[in-house]
Amino acid sequence: MPTRFERVYIESAGYFLPGAAVGNEEMDNYIAPLNRISGRIKARILAENGIQSRHYAIDTEGTTVCSHAQMAAAAAQDCLARAGARMADVSLLSVGSSGGDALMPGFANMVQGEMGAPPMATLSSQGVCAAGVSALLHAAQGIELGAHHQALAVAAEMPSRMFKRSRFGPRGYQSDFDAHFLRWMLSDGAGALLLSDSPHGLHGANGTVGRSGVRLKLNWIHQQSFAGDYPVCMQLGLSEDRSTSFLDYPSASEAEAAGALSLRQDIRLLPHLFDVSIHEYVKLVNAGWVQSSEVDHFLCHYSSEKFIPVVADLLAKAGLEIPRERWYNNLRTRGNTGAASIFIMLAEFIDTHSLKPGEKILCFIPESGRISAAYMLLEVEAADAPISRSAPEPVAQPVESIAAPHDPLHAPAPLQPLLTALADIWHGYRSQVWRSPVVHKLVAGQFSTADYRNWTAQWVPQVREGSRWMREAVAALTGPFAALGALIETHASDEQDDFHILYRDYLAAGGSLPLDGLRRNPGGEALNSYLHALAATENPLGLLGAIYVIEGTGQRIVPALLPLLRQQLPLPPSAFRFLEYHGANDENHLARWLAAVEITLALDPSAAEAILQTARHTAQLYLMQFEHIA
Repeated sequence: MPTRFERVYIESAGYFLPGAAVGNEEMDNYIAPLNRISGRIKARILAENGIQSRHYAIDTEGTTVCSHAQMAAAAAQDCLARAGARMADVSLLSVGSSGGDALMPGFANMVQGEMGAPPMATLSSQGVCAAGVSALLHAAQGIELGAHHQALAVAAEMPSRMFKRSRFGPRGYQSDFDAHFLRWMLSDGAGALLLSDSPHGLHGANGTVGRSGVRLKLNWIHQQSFAGDYPVCMQLGLSEDRSTSFLDYPSASEAEAAGALSLRQDIRLLPHLFDVSIHEYVKLVNAGWVQSSEVDHFLCHYSSEKFIPVVADLLAKAGLEIPRERWYNNLRTRGNTGAASIFIMLAEFIDTHSLKPGEKILCFIPESGRISAAYMLLEVEAADAPISRSAPEPVAQPVESIAAPHDPLHAPAPLQPLLTALADIWHGYRSQVWRSPVVHKLVAGQFSTADYRNWTAQWVPQVREGSRWMREAVAALTGPFAALGALIETHASDEQDDFHILYRDYLAAGGSLPLDGLRRNPGGEALNSYLHALAATENPLGLLGAIYVIEGTGQRIVPALLPLLRQQLPLPPSAFRFLEYHGANDENHLARWLAAVEITLALDPSAAEAILQTARHTAQLYLMQFEHIA
């Protein structure tokens, strides 16, 4: 749950952007396209991300004109100047970034040295977009505990040096999209926040104390990492397949030539980032930390305007819409400055908005590095209001509606209470699957052909039973529920030959056992017995919960596993046809499932409990199947 603060205030927010704004046409002067393919990537990415200008700390020759530490120091100095404060009054400097000018010492120490600041406590937080929030959290905790009266939280990024033509050209990454496209996404900048336990009023761009007669209180910060669940999404310092560190190459030049010093992002994992992020928000709402109706301003960090409808749709599915007129983002004019983005965004927001006491500002910062999500809530108070040192306990208010992140959009309203509970089951199951031994081994890059062959050998007989228990269930439907039979029979027909596809994948991976010689593992046996036993009961409506988990696995987990398998295994495409088929088609299957649930609840609303119970048990048994793969 979030870290709550009772005595932490933002005195001022400052920022620094190097050089003049660089428009889209001028970008070629700094990070020129390498060839026609690169030019096409540029056109595509710029059309999607909506960025119209950004700033670079390099010149057109690729020469650095302002170091990373200098940018961070300039942002800190701007922040202090706005508040009329001195560095001598600050006892903690907490800095977040993806990395400084040097690998060591810590970036915060380099910034302190750049400023010539007096002795003080420092923290260097390394990460990606949420590194600035980590730095802010540390600074706020120092204030809250009484260890510091004033603290500076700073975030800065300087990716331009990695993108200039002189570094990319010799390596010839004509087709490496993961490395290429970030050149057109990221830019340089720094932001800073001055925290205090004795607020004097929020300072604006002109440095006037209490410019709007208000002060800005930091209510809470919530940050969660899902690194134990997912593989690396965005990285610098590893080979393209994530298996080798740049330090493991014989020399730095060989690491550079191999592309281990290229910044990369696996965009196929990004849907998971927004899934888990919005689910975290739902948990915050459920626990009473925030209510969408009370959010007056939503500062949302996203790398591309392409993700605006993604976030909006997921919030809508959760019944937690925040009207678009309350959103604020400066991506178009400032570009994506990574960890510094939310700091620069907040500083410009304060400069351009007349805030009123009682208003609440929610900040959302997703990080793709290895999938993290961060939120923080700020509240505007009158500058002369009494300072309360006792914050009220959050009041839990259950969310009435959330569609599971892997379900079709715009689910009918009557289904959404059920989908709320199913989503909670799903996310717990999803996290455990990603951390199961077999998937963790795959994520760690240690998977072998023998591992895949063993996995498919145990999976084939389980899949073989799918259409059988579904048809048993159809035969057990009576009365008005018989109408469900046609939908379920269609689904069973679609999947009745799937095990043949998976068996051929097993053979393509070097398997030699006959089809009837393959055996389920103990988890598969338990799942199979449970589903057949339930299918034999009259009107086994709960089986819709089983289909939810099984098809959800195919739609949301399988697509992320397939690229990892292809990267690590020297097998032909014919060895992965089952996974490819389900990754592409299970969304259609879930649409059919949604229709079946709608029919069921219209006939018997009490069936929701049976669906939930079966989904919960199926998730436990399916997870057991994953864990028993030896």
